[in-house]
Amino acid sequence: MMLGKKSTTGITLVMLFITFSAVSLDAQAPKPIKLGSLTVTGNIRTRVEAWDWFKDGAAENKYAFSGSLLRLSIGQQTTKFDWQAEIAAPVLLGLPGNAVAPGAQGQLGLGATYFVANDRSQHTTMAFVKQGYLRFKGLGGKEAHSVRLGRFEFLDGSETTPKDASLAALKRDRISQRLVGNFGFTHVGRSLDGVNYVYNVAKLNFTAVAARPTRGVFQVDGWGGLDIGLFSAALTGPVTLKSSAGEWRVFALQYSDWRDVLKTDNRATTLRQADRGNIRVTTLGANYIHNFNAKPGKFDLLFWGVWQGGRWGSLDHRAGAVALEAGYQPNIKVLKPWIRAGYNYGSGDGKPGDKEHNTFFQILPTPRLYARFPFFNMMNNKDLFGELILRPHAKLSIRTDIHSLQLADRNDLWYSGGGAFQPWTFGYTGRTSNGHRDLATMFDVSADVNVNAYVTITGYFAAAQGDTLTKSIYPNGKNARFGYIELGYRF
Repeated sequence: MMLGKKSTTGITLVMLFITFSAVSLDAQAPKPIKLGSLTVTGNIRTRVEAWDWFKDGAAENKYAFSGSLLRLSIGQQTTKFDWQAEIAAPVLLGLPGNAVAPGAQGQLGLGATYFVANDRSQHTTMAFVKQGYLRFKGLGGKEAHSVRLGRFEFLDGSETTPKDASLAALKRDRISQRLVGNFGFTHVGRSLDGVNYVYNVAKLNFTAVAARPTRGVFQVDGWGGLDIGLFSAALTGPVTLKSSAGEWRVFALQYSDWRDVLKTDNRATTLRQADRGNIRVTTLGANYIHNFNAKPGKFDLLFWGVWQGGRWGSLDHRAGAVALEAGYQPNIKVLKPWIRAGYNYGSGDGKPGDKEHNTFFQILPTPRLYARFPFFNMMNNKDLFGELILRPHAKLSIRTDIHSLQLADRNDLWYSGGGAFQPWTFGYTGRTSNGHRDLATMFDVSADVNVNAYVTITGYFAAAQGDTLTKSIYPNGKNARFGYIELGYRF
């Protein structure tokens, strides 16, 4: 539903008033809202984003807009089953109307992406069913089995939560959603329609999902589904040693896309237009995280890797990706620092004219977890990074990153995006490299404040210093900046 400027402004002002009012609440959180045996929960998130994309020269590369998301849920839990029904209502205001440039320059930031995805409307909103499922527990008289049916969110890599706090944080921030996620950073998000099976035996967890992704992400209409099939299976187990703890996981995903859309890859346009064959990609992978008590402090290691095979329309698909990371938490009680470094690699395609497609396909991720300034993702990418997290107070976390970004193969494209979200849009964009490999150096800093158990405030700023690749596409300005202020209230 498209609204006029006055109507949508009024809705956002109401959301801002509720959120700002929540900040003044006492630290003692209100009790959950109960309606008999039913529980009502919800959250309101409001974010103002400021974009200064790589300069085009004609289109609007500098702009600001606001996005808000209201989620309201009602559910019930019993010993045998539970259910949940959730409504979501995104509101977008002030989207840029002239931020799409011709050719490889394309959409100048996510404001342009929202604008194009919503029939080129600058102000838009809609309510839809975000989740609606029924979960059966204790199947066959065994508590280890559960089955969830309906519409739900699924984050690959988050099947279990380790008891060790550092491992739990690593899994949440550095393993989860690399391949399948709800794209929760966007003002709409993604859900799945299908079935989710979980089996816990001893200390092992087996989780399987067979589903169809919904529309949404950048499009406020999240009602319908996509002609895509997704199957995921993962086995997870802990490793407990005398002075350390770890967790391993092996997994497989099958992705089938039978939409009639133009694929994004490095072939000539005429070849891509002639190839309307389905995409069928099998992904096999494993990850491992470990946290050591290394006096004085803690030391951690992380590995994540996948191999892919299948069909990319008329082409054979063979690709892979890997992530290697390490971190150290010195025993400094004042700031509680966490120093991290790592390397992420996603394969590229060096021969656009052959019969193979070798670009790593990131499926349906939440790429913003790993590309906080989301002008890149893990496809045809080399990302060498360093990170510092400071936790000077229980309610305050400060993080700063530096990333050195290159293409894995100069003959492939510079990719961005997070997967399918409309029947008529492929979901990933690609810009020509012009034979260059060096993309950019990115710096960013964020601060997260937990005012109380229900109110959060986040500030973020990033700057990308473009290199030869961005300069070849944006000769009027190879650098870019992005920042936002976000308020959240949940109950």
